[in-house]
Parts: sequence; structure tokens; C-alpha cells
Amino acid sequence: MFAIYKREIKSYFRSFIGLLFIAVTLFFVGLYYTAINLLQGYPYFSYAVSSVVILFLISVPVLTMRILAEEKRSRTDQLILTAPVSVGGIVLGKFLALLTIFAIPTGIICVYPLIMGSFGTIPMAEAYLSVLAFFLYGMMAIAVGVLVSSLTESQVISSVLTFIILFLAYMMDSICGLISYTGNWLTRILGCLDMYTPFSNLLNGTLDVKSVFYFVSMTVLALFLTVQSIQKRRYSISFKTFSMGAYSTGMIAVAVGIIVIANMVLGELPASWVSVDVTSEKLYSLTEQTKEYVKTMDEDVTIYVISSEEGQDTVLGQTLQRYDDLSDHISVEYVDPNINPRFYTQYTNENISLNSLIIVSEKRNTVVDYNDIYETDYDYDYYTGGYSSNTTGYDGEGQITSALDRVLTDDVPKVYITTGHGEAAFSATFTNALKKENTEYETINLMDYDTVPEDAACLVIHGATGDFSADDSEKVIQYLDKGGNVILVTGIADGETPNLDALCDYMGLQVAEGLVVEQNEANYYRNPYYLLPTVGYGTYTAGLYGQYYVFAPFGQGILIENEDREDIAYSKFLTTSDSAFAKADLANLENYDKSEGDTDGPFALGVSAVKTLEDGTEATMVVYGCEQIFTDNANVMVSGANQIMFTNTIGTFAEHEVSVSIPAKSYEVSYLMIPQSRAVLLGVLLTVVMPFGCLAAGFVIWFRRRRR
Repeated sequence: MFAIYKREIKSYFRSFIGLLFIAVTLFFVGLYYTAINLLQGYPYFSYAVSSVVILFLISVPVLTMRILAEEKRSRTDQLILTAPVSVGGIVLGKFLALLTIFAIPTGIICVYPLIMGSFGTIPMAEAYLSVLAFFLYGMMAIAVGVLVSSLTESQVISSVLTFIILFLAYMMDSICGLISYTGNWLTRILGCLDMYTPFSNLLNGTLDVKSVFYFVSMTVLALFLTVQSIQKRRYSISFKTFSMGAYSTGMIAVAVGIIVIANMVLGELPASWVSVDVTSEKLYSLTEQTKEYVKTMDEDVTIYVISSEEGQDTVLGQTLQRYDDLSDHISVEYVDPNINPRFYTQYTNENISLNSLIIVSEKRNTVVDYNDIYETDYDYDYYTGGYSSNTTGYDGEGQITSALDRVLTDDVPKVYITTGHGEAAFSATFTNALKKENTEYETINLMDYDTVPEDAACLVIHGATGDFSADDSEKVIQYLDKGGNVILVTGIADGETPNLDALCDYMGLQVAEGLVVEQNEANYYRNPYYLLPTVGYGTYTAGLYGQYYVFAPFGQGILIENEDREDIAYSKFLTTSDSAFAKADLANLENYDKSEGDTDGPFALGVSAVKTLEDGTEATMVVYGCEQIFTDNANVMVSGANQIMFTNTIGTFAEHEVSVSIPAKSYEVSYLMIPQSRAVLLGVLLTVVMPFGCLAAGFVIWFRRRRR
């Protein structure tokens, strides 16, 4: 086999075809890489790879057309076939030679993500998964070319047939859709020849074992069929008989059956067993919040997808598959609107979009419209006078988990948010989180009420910059005396706030005067006022501890007057370092030095106090010492971690064992900052110098051999 391998390698490089293939591959990959990644600064290498794969329809037939067809035409195959070399060795040697030629540009391409990485942050795992997909697709295409070349002695016929087969395999998904939108036995058979769908699955950021096995198994099958084709000819040359043909046919049937069954069995395994989510945002993985929530389910829920299984949204389909695998209480069923167009009217009177979900339990049902699965921004284009849309996030898991809780919960808790004291309004990000947590919320001015409403699951005081009246403060304390729950986010007030301070004092807490200056570099971001508190393990930091930072700019330190009180249990889940202090002189914030009158730390920036009342009930107050902690600007700095903490807190008072508000997973990327001159220089190197250098080397080798 090794002798065959060396012979073919030398042959391809001496005949100019090998270097031509390398040059063409590098040129087109470099062209799309330059246009998409270097000039536009887009950090996903998979976009360049997906644009180039169609190149195989032309380059692979040219590369493989002579590998066996030329041997048959020149009758040199008889020397090989009668030699003491196994047919498998012949085929494998030739195939590995071609694969080596293809591996050369693939190896060079592996450097491209590293070049991108020097100009910014890119998802490396996704980039190299796309390179793997590129290599596997090319490997199978080469195996198909070798098989076709073994069937004819004409290089032209071999090239044309290989092109036709690869083109049909590339377009097979669309062809099956034209035959039947809902799918039938014919489309299932033809689907076995669909090369692009498994390739696309890998490009989506999932290391899909099924797709990898498909390419490997089909490559092995193509090589096996090549061996059978040559074996039949070899036997005929030696014995002039047809008896071997039946044996070969039987072997082919067995091999095809094994490959088909193996792929079918692998396809039936749970997605969590056979796929690994390598996306930077973990788009296809379910969070620990969802997994913990599903464990608490003891009632059956059916998720109806308004789509055929073949026409489903791929990303949403993978998410639903993971829910289905996660619990026996969850089942996913597809309802084709072409067959049953009025199905959704059993559950809603409104029109819904294709791929929308209807979640049904014995208690109630709810609809998740497909338009809510993806977050979209609309930008006004001054040149066209219209709006353009841009998908910024995927909220499949967040919507589904929230909907599961909605159809299973007995009562909907209510959250009241105070107004009238200079409180900050929550942005849409946090109000949507309240909705996804399946809570109702309402703003309330305590002056209009005699007491805090009885149905309050909790009362939220968000960054009040003015003091409460003594009457309002007393109403909150009376609410706590009845076992109420309060979330207090401190605000930076212009003057004294004795009535707000009385609320903290009720729980044995005190807010230190001034803003916290953090002296430990590990606990701040660029500026000592931009705090990154130490995140402790607990209910409010579930899913954050050991994984995420919490960002608390311009924080106020919280002190516990007596941590040994028997009637109050304290839990500090956000803390500063021991070297932090509270700077009292707010007019001199540019000075980070400690002055006389400043308060020594450490401080809590997030603390819960649970007070046991005389009747045995408990009153809870959670205090956050940062008025900006639940804002979009702070939240985006830590990839949504502040929002997770917010929903954990609300979910605790809503009596959710696990928070069901899962933040949307962002599609927004940080573009690469590549200077134009550098991008052009790299583009010229990758699309001109390297490819044409290969062509020049190939021409010189060919010309020298021609002159001999």
C-alpha cells in the first residue's frame, strides 16, 4: 500500500494537477476569508468555509478523474491487479494520496483562525469545528470521486459523473423538499445521499457525532464499493468467470445494510448523548436552571410544533430535542400546517407563525410565537428610507422553560415596585425577565394605599434617590412584620434618608456613607469604583458561582450591625475584598486614596436578612448596595449575569424552586478590529501570493518534465 501511496503522490505533483488543486482551494478560501473575516471583521470563520464548499463540485472531479480511469485506459491496471497487492491496499493507497493532497490546503487553512484571533476575540472551537466539517466533506467527496473513477476508463466521463453525483448530494435537501414537504419513503431514501445537511449541522457549532459518523461511514462505504468494483474486474481477468459477481453483490448488500442501520441507530440516540455544543454562547445547551426545573416536574406536558419535522427551524429543533430527552414528562409533537391548518385554533384565536409552539398541560395551555424565539433589532437606513432587521439573540430556552412553568403553576405571584421617591425604572430587559419568571408586576405609590397589598409576593424598592415618608416607611415595616419580602436596591441620595435607613435598621443593616473604593485589582474593572464583588454560593447566585462575574459600578457598602443576632440569619453573597473602603467625600471621586472619615471594609454588596417573627413566620429583606446593578449597561458587561441574579431573587420570593427566567442567548458579536491596510496585505498574501505561488511551482515542474 505504501508503494502505491508514494507512486500516486509523485504522480500528482509531477502532473501539475495536485498543485492546481491546492492553489484553487487556497484561492477561494482566501477570497471569502478576506472578504468576510478580514475586511468586514466578522469573527466567525464558518461563514467563509460554508461559502467555499461548493468548490468541491468542480475541484474534486478534476482531482480524482484519473486516479483509476487512467489506469484502465492505458491498461496499466492489469499489472497492478495481477500483482501480489491486495485490492484494499491499492484503493487505500490511492485514496490516502488524494487525501494527503487535500490535507495540505486544509492544514494551511488551520492558521487562518489564529490570524483572526490576533485582532480580537473569536470562537476558536467553532472555527476549528468548521475546519473539521470542511475536511470531512472533502474526504467523502474524494471517496465518491475514486469510486466513479473505478467504473470507467474515460477521465471525462469520470469527471462529469462525479460532478453530477456531488451536485445532487449538495442539493439533495432541496430536492427532497420539492418531492414532498412532509417527507415520505422516497425522501427518506434519498436523504441518505444528503451531504450538505450533516455539514451544516457541524457549521452550526455542534460537534454532532451523527454527522461525523455519516461522513466517515459513507467514505468507508464508497471505498468498499470501489474495492468490489476492482475485485470483480480482477477476478474476471484471472478466471474469466462471472461467478464472483453474485458474491460481490451479496457483500455490497450487506455493507450497505450495515452502514444504513448504524446511521439509523445513531440517529435515534438522545441528542445529549451524540452532540456537544461548542458555541461560545452555548446556544444549543440547556442551562442548569432548566435542568433543575425539569427535575421538579411531576405532570405531563406536550409541546406541539406548528411545522413538519422536516421543515422545522434547525436551532429550535435541537433545543426541543434536548427537552424531549431530558424528561419523560415532556413530549414533542410536530403538526404540519399543510395537513392540519386549523389545529392551533383549539388553543388560541390569534394567528400564529410557522414554527410556533403550543405548550399544553392538563391545567392550561399557552402559545410561544416563533417571532418571540429570536430577538431582533430594527435599524433605519437613511439611504433607502426603510428599516433593516438584525437578529441579535436566541431565546428558545428562555421562552420554553417559562412556558412550561406557566402551564403547570397553580397561582401567579405578584410583584409590586414602588414609585414616588426617585426610584429608577427597570429596562425592558428586566421587565421581560419578570414576565418570563411568570410573575405579574405593578408599580405602586405607597401614599395611595393604607398598607402594602396582601397579594404581594414581594415589594421592590429600586434605587430610590429620595427618602420615604415616615408613613411609607411604617407601611413597609408592617408588611415585613406580617412575613413580607422586600428587595431593596440602594440609591445615591442627595441628602439624609432616615426613613429608608429605618428599613435597613429593622433588619440590623446599615449602608456605609459614600461609595466603595476597591483596592484589590482582582475585584474591580479598570476603575476602583467599577466593582467586581466576590460571588458567594447561594440561592441568589445560582448559576453564577464560579462561572460569572457580577458588575456593580459605584457601589455602596452594606454593614451588618451584629451578625450573631439569634432572630436574624444573614447571608452575604456579594462581598468586597478586605482592603476596600467607603469614600465619604463624593465631590473628590478622582482621588482613590483613603482619607479621614472614610469607612473601612470589607463590605457586603449583596446580603439577605431573614428575620424570625414572634409567630414563627419569617420576614426577608435582600439588599443590593448598587443602584446601577440591575441596568442594561451593567448587565451587558458580564454577559447577562446581573439579570440572572435578579431573576433568581424574584424567583425565590415567587416560590419557584428554580428560577424559570432564562436570559436570551446573544447573537451579537464583537467585530475584529483589523486596520484596512493590514487586511488588504493579508488578503493579497492569501489570495494571490500563496495560490499563484503554487501554480508557478506546478508550472515549473510540468515544464521541466515536458522538456526532458
